[in-house]
Amino acid sequence: MSKFTIKRIMLFYLMITLSLTAFSQQLTISGKITTTAGESLAGATVRIKALNRSTSTSVLGEYRFDGLAAGNYVVEVNSVGYVSQSKSVATQNNSIQLDFTLESDQANIDEVVVIGYGTQRRGEVTGAVSTVNEKDFQKGVISSPEQLITGKVSGVQITSGGGQPGAASTIRIRAGASLNASNDPLIVVDGVPFGGQGISGVANPLSLINPNDIETFTVLKDANATAIYGSRASNGVILITTKKGSRSPKINFSTQNSYATIDRTVDLLDANQIRDYVNTNGSDVMKALLGSENTDWQDAIYRNAFASDNNLSVASSVKNIPYRVSLGYLNQGGVLKNDNMQRTSAALSLNPKLLDNHLTIDLNVRGAWSKSKFATQDAIGAAIQFDPTQPIYSDQFGGYYEWANSTSPNPNAPRNPLALLDLRKDNGQVFRTFGNIQLDYSFHFLPKLHANLNLGYDKSRGEGNTFTPAIAARNFNEGGERIQYKNDIDNTMVEFYLKYANNFENIKSNIDATLGYGYYDNKTTVNNFDRVNEAGDVLNTPVFPFDVPQNRLISYYGRLIYTYDSKYIVSATLRADGSSRFSPANRWGYFPSVAFTWKLKEEGFLQYSEALSDLKLRLSYGQTGQQDGIANYSYMPNYINSSNESMYRMGDEYYYLYSPVAYDENIRWESTTTSNIGVDYGFANGRIFGSLDVYTKKTKDLLSSIPVAVGSNFNNFLLTNVGNMENFGVEWNINGALIKREKLNWDLGFNFTYNTNKVTNLTLVDDPDFMIETGGIQGATGNNIQAHTVNMAPNSFRVFKQVYDEAGKPVEALYADTNGDGTISDNDRYFYKSPLPKFILGFSTSVDYDKWSIGTVLRANIGNYIYDNVSSNFGSSYNVIDAASLVINNAPVDFLNTNFREKQLLSDYYVKNASFLKMDNINVSYRIGNVLKGNRTASLTLSGTVQNVFTVSKYKGVDPEIANGIDNRFYPRPRTFIVGVNLAF
Repeated sequence: MSKFTIKRIMLFYLMITLSLTAFSQQLTISGKITTTAGESLAGATVRIKALNRSTSTSVLGEYRFDGLAAGNYVVEVNSVGYVSQSKSVATQNNSIQLDFTLESDQANIDEVVVIGYGTQRRGEVTGAVSTVNEKDFQKGVISSPEQLITGKVSGVQITSGGGQPGAASTIRIRAGASLNASNDPLIVVDGVPFGGQGISGVANPLSLINPNDIETFTVLKDANATAIYGSRASNGVILITTKKGSRSPKINFSTQNSYATIDRTVDLLDANQIRDYVNTNGSDVMKALLGSENTDWQDAIYRNAFASDNNLSVASSVKNIPYRVSLGYLNQGGVLKNDNMQRTSAALSLNPKLLDNHLTIDLNVRGAWSKSKFATQDAIGAAIQFDPTQPIYSDQFGGYYEWANSTSPNPNAPRNPLALLDLRKDNGQVFRTFGNIQLDYSFHFLPKLHANLNLGYDKSRGEGNTFTPAIAARNFNEGGERIQYKNDIDNTMVEFYLKYANNFENIKSNIDATLGYGYYDNKTTVNNFDRVNEAGDVLNTPVFPFDVPQNRLISYYGRLIYTYDSKYIVSATLRADGSSRFSPANRWGYFPSVAFTWKLKEEGFLQYSEALSDLKLRLSYGQTGQQDGIANYSYMPNYINSSNESMYRMGDEYYYLYSPVAYDENIRWESTTTSNIGVDYGFANGRIFGSLDVYTKKTKDLLSSIPVAVGSNFNNFLLTNVGNMENFGVEWNINGALIKREKLNWDLGFNFTYNTNKVTNLTLVDDPDFMIETGGIQGATGNNIQAHTVNMAPNSFRVFKQVYDEAGKPVEALYADTNGDGTISDNDRYFYKSPLPKFILGFSTSVDYDKWSIGTVLRANIGNYIYDNVSSNFGSSYNVIDAASLVINNAPVDFLNTNFREKQLLSDYYVKNASFLKMDNINVSYRIGNVLKGNRTASLTLSGTVQNVFTVSKYKGVDPEIANGIDNRFYPRPRTFIVGVNLAF
């Protein structure tokens, strides 16, 4: 064999050997990532530092690196909301199984925060954003979602409408930004914006969302956080995230059963006091009207009420598809007799990841069926006014006593309160379904680039009827009354955006860019029906059988977040909205924002501080808009068709008349510019953390009704954009884990809000005396007790300055001459106090010891005032002894202090300090633990809660917390005792 042949054979052998050796060294590192609860963690990022290789875990929490050479590696795992973890591993000739168990990140700076069209770590957020998680929610009978965060967020004021089951709440973020349009925040549930339309047949559309399905609330407050929502964000944004599927099976059943009692009623004269007063001051005719009973009419209309709230949820995965299914049933009785709400809800959530985790699908479908029996709240006012010397029952008018003239009811007298409840049926039912499918695709050729498509809907039908029989005094002269109502809401939306996020380590930079489009169609169908009496005779016919108001919104938006060296963050957003509510010339609005964040803790002079765990400075400036609450067609010529009672006769025929309505073709957006300076801080490795924000809000182009020249339009007043308003506020919150031990934990949270606002312009030309009256009151026709005017807070009380005698009692009809012209006239009314609080405080704390937990929530409003319309309306001699109507009425005990003969409705005497401290709830729970044999994961918890525990206030009325600041016919909030059971396995 030749030397050349031998050399070739040896070379070939060497190559084979080297190839086999190299092949044998193509090693693998694989493993599984789980949480401390044993759940698989999908979507975690696993990285081999030295090789700059990374991958994401599957739905089972598994990862794998192939083709590795033998050597030493450091494998790092990161996942939002969990503490990062690294492990060193040496590979020789074998593949390595390397598993990780990640702990939940308790430090506030690493908390994942939902923002508009994405998420961020808390430490990277540039706007004023607050998050409330499930463990921090309010406890008790919660029939509507917003009640979960009452008192929990600085800058947010949530005031329930009263004790009615499912009552709507007034939600204000930084006091609102409008006078005549809406002040309600935009609410987005799992990416679906909720329309502001009301739904007939239910007290509160939000109550059709089961609170038990909610996982987190995120409140966006400043312009940098909200500007991405553009024209709907001037009043802030609330993002609601619902619970999703789980990798491992979770079944949860909870039941709460409660007993509600009336805590406080109006303090009225009793029957003997009325008899004494009438016998002393009344004529013989009026004395003869006195009865012999001792009726407590408030006791007659109120009751103790039961409620039961039951929820079952199952979360697991099927063939690597996580899902969650839930069912809920709420049956809540109101403390006003015959009041009741029943809600049945169902929800389905599917969250699969396909295409090797490149395609994430979130499917959410929710439905709710509500049946309500509405008790007429007219009975509350009647129970205050009705003569306590009269009986409840008689042999007329369906068996109830009424003030009557012979055989017909006295038209000027109040109706029997209990008859109003028992002889009027008002039943409504609503079906609502909403949901979306969101597809997020990470491109294979560029995984950092995501395309996101969100298709959503919100549909509902509300219908019902009211019926009053012919025997009832309420509609006696009409032969009874039957009213039918029905409306449909059909909202649809399409959103698509591209998102690119990448870290460029070589230049110490991170870029997060979003560019998107949105289309929103909001349509309501309102059906109008004849109003008929019990016999079916038509009492009124609507002009149109139905109406279909509709508006559309088209949006383009973008956001860029640039981070340098993990310390300096710049954010900019821009949204362009086009609304059908405005003319083509004014259709588009542009809403920009910019922000800068400096993570001071990452600087060298603070980086190694052991006491300080977080310090961050936030600066933001931006503009948002407002279109909700503005009529759909107010820029176009509109005509009103006359009613059947106003038809014009020509010969033997009757014709409808069309009347033009004043309109402004140049009506446009209300816009709010917000500046915000904020500091986020943390101590003791995040165990104590909080934030401080100082902001200003300046709103321009507010809608205001102003006088216009005669003949220039179809009315002497025109609703147009002329107003300006300013807000200034300070928000502070602090939260801490004061004690954190194996068997003892004590958490505490406190938030503080200061806000002041004033109107700065209301007219096209300077007129400091111009005002817009608001706040209608009972007691006389056309009276208003509040007004908007320049340099005062919106809805400030406008009253006469009461003069008092030497004993400190108000002198009837004697007021101060405030303008010094020598006469008392309407010009002497002055602006005095506001229903808006200057300070809002919230406090919550919870203590866990072994298997026991106890917690409470307290709230306080300071500087808010209330107008006592109950006392001003009924607290006069002419009301008690109504000789003109031949009726005796009751009065609040305050009448004994004033002894007014006539009503003094506009006196500042009735403007009362309504500052208060409330304990919303106190709850105790005991975790029994495993209760099922052979199942170590089954856990039973028992709980007891008292809701509306106490109220401390100088105000002597039923409740000092009334959203509009006018106390009249208020449905009392009950004190509720709740027993709960929760079984989880």
